[in-house]
Amino acid sequence: MRPRVEEVRIQGLGVIDEAVLELSPGFNVVTGETGAGKTMVVTGLGLLFGGRADPSRIRPGADKATVEGTLVIEPGGRVSQQVEDIGGQAEDGELIISRTVSAEGRSRAWLGGRSVPVGTLTYLADDLVAVHGQMDQQRLLQPARQRAALDRYAGNDLVKPLRAYQQAYKRHKQVGAQVEELTTRARERAQEADLLRFGLEEVEKVDPKPGEDAALREEEERLSHADALRTAATGAHTALLGDPMEAADGGAHDVISLLGEARAAVEAVRDYDPALAAVADRLAEAGYLISDVATDLASYAESVESDPARLAAVQERRSVLTGLIRKYGEDSAAVLAWAQQAAARLAELEGDDDRVGELTREYDELTERLTELAGELTRVREAAAERFGKAVTEELTALAMPHARVVVQLARAAEFGPDGVDEVELRMAAHPAAPPLPLNKGASGGELSRVMLAIEVVFAGADPVPTFVFDEVDAGVGGKAAVEIGRRLARLARTAQVIVVTHLPQVAAFADQHLVVEKAGDGSVVRSGVVTLDHEGRVRELSRMLAGLEDSELGRAHAEELLGLAAADR
Repeated sequence: MRPRVEEVRIQGLGVIDEAVLELSPGFNVVTGETGAGKTMVVTGLGLLFGGRADPSRIRPGADKATVEGTLVIEPGGRVSQQVEDIGGQAEDGELIISRTVSAEGRSRAWLGGRSVPVGTLTYLADDLVAVHGQMDQQRLLQPARQRAALDRYAGNDLVKPLRAYQQAYKRHKQVGAQVEELTTRARERAQEADLLRFGLEEVEKVDPKPGEDAALREEEERLSHADALRTAATGAHTALLGDPMEAADGGAHDVISLLGEARAAVEAVRDYDPALAAVADRLAEAGYLISDVATDLASYAESVESDPARLAAVQERRSVLTGLIRKYGEDSAAVLAWAQQAAARLAELEGDDDRVGELTREYDELTERLTELAGELTRVREAAAERFGKAVTEELTALAMPHARVVVQLARAAEFGPDGVDEVELRMAAHPAAPPLPLNKGASGGELSRVMLAIEVVFAGADPVPTFVFDEVDAGVGGKAAVEIGRRLARLARTAQVIVVTHLPQVAAFADQHLVVEKAGDGSVVRSGVVTLDHEGRVRELSRMLAGLEDSELGRAHAEELLGLAAADR
């Protein structure tokens, strides 16, 4: 579905008190007597799509001017997505845009029910409408638009080389950025490599082992308290087994002796009660267990020795490890993990020189490839530009500009761009002796609208803007040239919506929808409204435009003839 403007409501703008424009998807024409406010229709459309707000355009006595438009857009399409991105809504494929301008010059805009900056409407308009009039900035006067439109006009001939160029360009940018990063940060990277190298040397010299720091901490504790540990073990052993000297004197009260006495007392009567027999067995087990513990204590006491030399060595080793851990990790395992990562990073940094050489060679190769592809793009564009210039010039001849000539000038940019090295500019020579000048300098206001019409007709289908608005496209022409303007506008309307303000009946006859701006008043206040004409109304309006009299028989006959000519041309 092609986006289009379905309806426009205008209030308080110029001489228009209130008007509703119901627009067809094809060719819409707006006519009316001088001073009725036809130009306000274009002004209203301009405001709707972000045009400059001029408070002097507000109807005298009104506090503000309001323009509201209903657009048909594709659900889920690009425009719909843009609206959703700013928080607006388009219901059932209908988008409401509104703009108000106060008498004090304040301007407000709404898009899809949400208040937005006016600039948002301007951004949206790039994909919706092209307004061509003496006071409007033409979208095709923008160099980027001219290049993009020429590329679309070139068609399939450009698709494959442009895709190849864009792929090479993307890689060229990536490689260039890598080379620049490696070379501009060479000093920083060298410093980083030195720090890594120093750290790795420190770690290698100390040669830590996983878990070594914890093991050394335990050993230092044991060596530092060797006497206390040995005394404690000996005392515990004595308590369990007793002192041999005391045992000889018969005064032993060690744990083993006492357990033996308890077991002997129970053993004497164990046969009389199974419960007491079980207690006797447990006392026997306890005696065996205490004997084992006493043996372990004796062995431990003999193993614990004071070793000041080993203690000093452990403390020194711990100090060295602590220094490493403070710099490179939480423990010895973390230090080893850092060393592994640092070694990998150092290898990467030390390979930078080789990497720079490889990337530089690839960059040079890509530059040569880009140069070749850009040259191919230029050749395709030059061929398309020649065809396009001839086609537009032929259109201008039919539009009463027989001496004008349009050319597409290609200039080479200083650097590779995302679409090549070609800078595209449309130029026009008003007569054979005149040099081609940029469009906004080579044509007057009225001529520029015709030039833009010729360009849009040639570009139709290649520059896919859905709605075109033309004001004064027929300035300074009449007769056969006016018929040709109408015919070309109708041709453009086959692929896009066209809205034209005109005073020429030859143009109006080709329209699919004819709107007339009617004015009324008491002599002091003029009010205008917009009416959609049926066939009879069109005959009357065309007769007025032809003969100045709505009911002139000659005028009506001529109007019917024009309508028949336009119908046959379709």
